[in-house]
Amino acid sequence: MSAAGLPRATRGQDESIAIETDRLAAEITPNGYTTGVKGGSFLDRATGARDSSFGLDIVDFLMGPGAEGGLPYEFNNKWHGSIAKHYLEGPQICTQARHVDSEFVVGRDFVAVRQWWRWKEPAPGYAAGSLWEQWIVFPMGRRHFISADRVESANDFRDVFLRIDMPGHLKHNRGDNFEEIYLSYEGRIPASNFFEDFPPDGRHLYQRGRHPMPDRIIRARKIRGPEMPWLGGMTLDPTIVSEAWCHQRGYVCFIEEIGTGLRRGQSFSAAHVIGYFGSVKEMEKEADRLKGFSSLAATKDYWLLAEGVILRDADGRFHIEPQGMRPAPKSWRVLAHGRGQAVINGRPVKVDGERIFEVPAR
Repeated sequence: MSAAGLPRATRGQDESIAIETDRLAAEITPNGYTTGVKGGSFLDRATGARDSSFGLDIVDFLMGPGAEGGLPYEFNNKWHGSIAKHYLEGPQICTQARHVDSEFVVGRDFVAVRQWWRWKEPAPGYAAGSLWEQWIVFPMGRRHFISADRVESANDFRDVFLRIDMPGHLKHNRGDNFEEIYLSYEGRIPASNFFEDFPPDGRHLYQRGRHPMPDRIIRARKIRGPEMPWLGGMTLDPTIVSEAWCHQRGYVCFIEEIGTGLRRGQSFSAAHVIGYFGSVKEMEKEADRLKGFSSLAATKDYWLLAEGVILRDADGRFHIEPQGMRPAPKSWRVLAHGRGQAVINGRPVKVDGERIFEVPAR
């Protein structure tokens, strides 16, 4: 496809945002079934592949471990397994918010979309109003996008996690549209393993603290066909992932839970790369290149992928905070892409192209 007039983003009916780059097309819907990238809209121009999902990087609610401490959560069933949890703040954004706020910018060689919403239904003893914020950046020349989900807490939570779909659930009929699944913490799994329903703790479960910390968190499916790519999602900081499911419940369920302890006003964030790849090695290479990054922000001139939690101040400057109650390191790595001038943690930074550098912690 000619790159003339690209990248492009336009508002359509019901506030939907249509994104086009030279490699991809996608749609984001702030109304109805919300958050992330709309299911079935994510197009790989090179092969014609689409996502066959309910959506990519879809967002649910805030939860905690164990049966006690919040609103009841059903478990001991085929959909949730025997893993005890409770709800801390709801409702489920994707199905029940019905509308999230959104804005976008079109840069010289990227489109960036921001969405946000505050939970309204807290568990007893907690306040409503924790913030979810999501950035999604679509760069030209790449078959993937970068996203990040941030939670800013209205409460003190000893242990809290955000439930998301990563990369997104897979709709199929006995493996008719995919050949295999790849989980970086387990390996390659044939489609035949997902013909019959089984609970999340039946097979292919990852839990932080109970399993060895993997070098990478990559979850992908090989689209059926000799010339078709992998559709993969990777969470760039493996330490922020508390649990990851890959089970069959009428579809392959790719729930992932991210989080850490928070005090009121603190945030955690997880950054992801989601897109089309020619091989597992290609996914591993990108995961290694960007390992440890966890937050994202953008202006019309540039986008920033950072360790920790990067936040934009009212004056347009940026600062980086630790993940929740985790200690701050001496410095933070930042990847900057675009052209312009940024100020990060008080340090002026010239952005010209794409490079990785360090800024001192505050």
